[in-house]
Parts: sequence; C-alpha cells; structure tokens
Amino acid sequence: MQYVNQPVMKKDAMALVTGQPVFMDDIAPADCLIVKLLRSPHANAIIEDIKTDAAMRVPGIEAIYTWKDVPQQRFTLAGQTYPEPSPYDRLILDRHVRFVGDPVAIIAGATEKAVDRAMKIIKVKYQVLEPVLDFHTAKDNAILVHPEDNWKALCPVGADNKRNLCAADFSEEGDLDQVLSDCDIVVEGTYHTKANQQAMMETFRTCCYLDTYGRLNILSSTQIIFHVRRIVSNALGIPKSKIRVSKPRIGGGFGAKQTAVCEIYPAFVTWMTKKPSKIIYTREESQIASSPRHEMEVKVRIGAMNSGKIRAIDVYTLSNTGAYGEHGPTTVGLSGHKSISLYRGLEAYRFAYDVVYTNEMSAGAYRGYGATQGLFAVETTVNKLAARLHMDPVKLREQNMVQEGDEMPSYYHETATSCALDRCLARAKEMIGWDEKFPCRDMGNGKVRSVGVAMSMQGSGISGVDVGSATIKLNDDGIYTLMIGAADMGTGCDTTLAQVAAECLDCSLDDVTVFSADTDLSPYDSGSYASSTAYITGGAVVKACGKLREKITQKGAELLGCDASDAEFTGKEVFCNSTGASVSLTDIATRSMAGNHEALQVTEANSSPTSPPPFMVGMVEVEIDKETGALDILDYVGVVDCGTPLNPNLARVQTEGGIAQGIGMALYEDIQYTQKGQLMNNSLMQYKIPSRLDVGRIRVELESSYEKSGPFGAKSIGEVVINTPSPALVHAVANATGLWIDELPITAEKIAMGLLKHED
Repeated sequence: MQYVNQPVMKKDAMALVTGQPVFMDDIAPADCLIVKLLRSPHANAIIEDIKTDAAMRVPGIEAIYTWKDVPQQRFTLAGQTYPEPSPYDRLILDRHVRFVGDPVAIIAGATEKAVDRAMKIIKVKYQVLEPVLDFHTAKDNAILVHPEDNWKALCPVGADNKRNLCAADFSEEGDLDQVLSDCDIVVEGTYHTKANQQAMMETFRTCCYLDTYGRLNILSSTQIIFHVRRIVSNALGIPKSKIRVSKPRIGGGFGAKQTAVCEIYPAFVTWMTKKPSKIIYTREESQIASSPRHEMEVKVRIGAMNSGKIRAIDVYTLSNTGAYGEHGPTTVGLSGHKSISLYRGLEAYRFAYDVVYTNEMSAGAYRGYGATQGLFAVETTVNKLAARLHMDPVKLREQNMVQEGDEMPSYYHETATSCALDRCLARAKEMIGWDEKFPCRDMGNGKVRSVGVAMSMQGSGISGVDVGSATIKLNDDGIYTLMIGAADMGTGCDTTLAQVAAECLDCSLDDVTVFSADTDLSPYDSGSYASSTAYITGGAVVKACGKLREKITQKGAELLGCDASDAEFTGKEVFCNSTGASVSLTDIATRSMAGNHEALQVTEANSSPTSPPPFMVGMVEVEIDKETGALDILDYVGVVDCGTPLNPNLARVQTEGGIAQGIGMALYEDIQYTQKGQLMNNSLMQYKIPSRLDVGRIRVELESSYEKSGPFGAKSIGEVVINTPSPALVHAVANATGLWIDELPITAEKIAMGLLKHED
C-alpha cells in the first residue's frame, strides 16, 4: 500500500512544533469575559444563603450567578450517545453541593483580577451535612448523595438514587459454583485501584460567543463536539439548532474531555450577557473538580485444574462514581467483559457489579475505561494461579488464552475474528529474554532483578451504538476535502484518516485536506472515544471514498461519451477501455462546476454490530533493592495486535505513551483524601506522574493481524496499551520478593514494610 501502514508525518506536526496559535486560548476573541467558579469547601452541604451584592460592586464585574439563577432541569455531563446510560443528576449550579470543589457560583468579569477579588467577597452560609466518603458503605446508606425527586435515569442500568446506586448488574453462564467446587485449585483476591487523574498538559478550557445570527458558538478543547452541543442544550434549555460547537488542536485528553467538564459555564454566561466569555481551569481545578478514573475494588476467583486448565472465572466490581454519575454505568462493564474474555474454553463465568455514589469528586472516562482496573485484578490472579501451580505464567497463558476463531461468551458472544495474541506473547517472551530471567536473579548487595507478564484486550468502538461519518468532495482544482466529526486530540486521526482517503482515491496525501470537528460543517460522529476512530470513522472514510470514485468514473465516462462500465478511474484520470481516450481528474473537477446535476461529493455513515478487540502483551524487567524497597524499571516490552496499523509511527507512539501512563498508575499516582473529603493531591507537586526518566526503557513492536471488517484490516490501539503495566509490575515484585501487592500504587514503602513483616 502507498499510504496506509506507512509512517507518514502528522499533518499538524509543523504547526505544533513551531508554536503556531492553534490551541483554544490562542484563538479565543480578545474581549472575552473571564469566567471563574466559586467552589464548595464542604463534601456535603446545603447552601442556606449566598450574598453577592458587594462582589457585584467590584469594578469590571459583569455578572454573578448562583443556584437561584439557573434552569432546574437535570442533565448529565457524560459525552455519550443519546439516550445516555449515565443518569441525569446535575444542575448548572445546585443548592445541594456534593463534593469539595462542587461549583457554588459563576463569576464573570472583564479581568482576572476583578473576578478573583469578587470571588473573595462572596459570602456563603452552608448547612454542613455528614458525607459518604467510604465507597464500601455507600450502598443503602442512610445518607443519600442524591435525595432529589427530579433525578432520573434514561436507561435501565440498575440505578436507584434512593440506594446511592448509579448502576448495578449481574450476568453469568454455566453453574459457576458447581464448576469451582470441581476444580483442583481456586485462587482468589481483592484488588483496589484509585481515582487516577489524566493530568493532560492542557487543562479544561472553553470560550463562547454569539454569531451574527444570535447563535451560541462554543470553541472547546473537547473530544465530543456533538455530545457537547446536546449537553449544553439540555443544561441551558435552548434548542440544539441555536448552538455550534467546534474544537481547535487539543493539548491532551485521555478521556477527561469526553465529559463536558467546563463548557456549560461560559455558555451560560454568554447566553445571558450576550458577550463573549472564556473559562480556563487552573491545574488545581483540573485536579480537584474534573473527571478522573473510577476508583474500583475488584474481587476475583479463578478455578483451574492441576494441569493449568482454567475452567471458571468470577468477578465482582464495586465502583465509586463519586458525586455524579458520568460514565458510571458504562466504565464498570469493561472491568469484567474485557478481562474474563481473555481466557477461552471457560465452563462458567460470573460478572456482577455495583456502582455507588459518594461525596467525592465525580469520576469519568480515562483511557482503558474500566478494563484497566479489571485486567489488573484478573491478570494478577492468573499470575497467582501460576505461582500456586508452580507453572511458568507464560505457559499457563499459552494453554488458556483466546485464539482467532474463538467465541467469547463474556464479550457479548462475539467471535475473535482477528487475533495475534499468541504471536504477541511469543514475541514479547523473546524480546525480554523470559526463559533466562524468570522468575528472578540475585544481583548481590540486596538487589534482585525479576520479570513480570500480563495480557490485555480492549474494543474498537461501542458495537451497535457508535457512529462515524465522513464527507469527501472533489474541489474544482482536483484536490479533495475530507470532512470528519472525529476529534484529533493528538492521536493523529486527521492524518490517519487522510491516509485512508489517499489510499482509496489513489492520490497524494497532500491532495487530501482535512476539516474536522465542527457541528455545523462536519457530518455526525459520536466522538473520539472508546477506541472508535480508526475502526468506525475509518470505515466511513472507505465507504465515502468508494462512492466518490464511482461518481468520478461516471462523470468522466459522460465527458468521454462512453458507458461507465467501460471506464476506469486511475486516481489521476478516467479513461475509456474500448477507445483509449482519457480525461484528467482536474478537467473532470473543473467541468463539473458548470451545467452539472450531480455533485462530486459524498457523505457516508458507518457503524458496526461488533467491536473487534485489539490485544497486547506486556513484559517488564525490574530491579528491586530489598533494603529500601526502591524499584527501577530496566526494560518494558509491549507487543500489540491492532490489526493493520494505519500509521506504524503513530501506533508506536500511542503504545509508548499508554505504557508510560500505565506505569504512572502502577508506581506513582496516589490519590489521597482528608477525613473531610478534601483531595490532598491538588497539584503536580503532590500528584506524581512519571517523567521520561522514570519509565525505563520502553520497546514496542506491532504484531499485525487482519480484521476484515476494519478499514484495510485495522482495529483500534488507543486504549489497550495502558492495561498491562499494573499487573506486570505487581507480578515482577512478587517474583522478586514473594509479596503480592493488591492495592495500587506499588511504593517503596509497601515493598520494604512488606518484606519486614515477611521476615517476622
């Protein structure tokens, strides 16, 4: 292929590296009102009184809004296809504040200095209530996070606000208890993961203005332009036809910007004042009032025979959605469906979950979206099983892992139509030198080196739900314009989708101009999340380009005076097979601009009844100082099956970044709350994320399969790559020390103190 599966440079690369004005604050109107939020200092409270008169007298203050000024129709901030599974449990401003950081008032003014001064003058009287801070006690607690009667759930997800339940479900196949009783060995464990922050470098930010027609224009750093339009419409109570949403370049999202964290506030200000406005979250706000990963506790039981045959898996997940239910009902499902399904030939499985409200910051979408937590638990339990059986964990996986052609009952009975997991495992084993290094080697001086392994799978969009669309048109100069609704958030989808178009149309990549993510001009797209863009939107590009080729061929045949069945389009010209005559693409484009009845433009939508999973194997080598507990990563090997990589360079970078983020979750990122529900890690000084120096050597290879339903055989890669570090590192620690650490992060203190207790 000329462009697909080729390592071409990103289309926006030069603009980014030369510091061009491409981000939201670079291109926002100069006269924007500055918008900031006064936030609650209490985890659970009722606002009894709020005084803003003195604050309004501060020079430069345009408006201050409280709960008295906003619509009382509840909505969700979750960027999901309608009807959203996430409950409608929010107001723009609520009299009942539910976590430390919940907005109390919106302040808009001409300058930041004026807004900051006004914020200090506002006086709020609270009735402080007892909060629910332990998610283990939230279900059926007498204290209700959402006691209001106008709370509602649009989908039957097992939600019940009178029980603090955001979602609950139970599914099983086979007689799990009977199969477990027949197994030679049953291994179980309980695992705790915390509410990790995406910590993208560009914080949440949005600007708004009214256009000539009085429509609300929203320019936001978001992954979900069409969902933002619906969310703002619901929140403000205005028609979607009155709203336009577009995005600039995005300085990182990782799922955080699949939630409309900040858009409604400047939108409300602009709609009320008719003046442009903008909001830019500080790093502290992005830490304390955003949409981190869901804290989860996952209980796992695995039953097997002494031969290593895994017969049954049981998973129960307790998920903490925090004060609001964004993505609560959907993230939790991946903790079981994307972990149990790695293992074939199960005689029984059970997967149950509860998602509970608490008075902590609400959670949301984060790369891996629940699969990360579930895979940590299941893969660690598989490694424990191997240890109990005195079996090489690689051999245990070779015996049990899913293979191409297998039906996956716990993955909605989908079939693994493309799966190179066996080759990923073999290649990773070879790259790291597993046979020579497993389980550990004593290096002297109290230091030991060990290795660990884990597998993962994800999906390629949400089957039967996600929609991707593409418009491709031939311009009068013979150059194409590709219009998409997907949001390039640094992943390079503007480039990879242009590569698909260029491959389909037999043209140069430079001949495809990409216009993306504008609700007025782009065809509908669910958004860039759920690892959907390459597979779902890429499929739409293939369909649209195929139809456009037919139209170009038909138009060329008309100009040549021959039948379309006798004509052929080469990418540069249409020629008639029987006469040998031809007409250039440029001439076709030019002549289609006069006396033409058929536009050389096509829009196609694409959805899929299935979600073919990508697969990955991660292996790590670490060195541990047993005296101090210090852990250093020496080598991390990741081998990924993403089908046909549309752009190997971008796929490799995605994998390296995902592994680094996974290492951060495993070793560094430690969310901590005070007894009153205040988040202690409110800056990057307190919330540690790894630098390039902390992640060791990362080596990545792509082991391609071919997914027939994907564009040129492609599947996704964006999320699967974050899932292996946590279980692989826990495994390496266990191989080195005998300690199984079931709560992340793994710290030097946990290792050192665990070894001391082990010696006692």
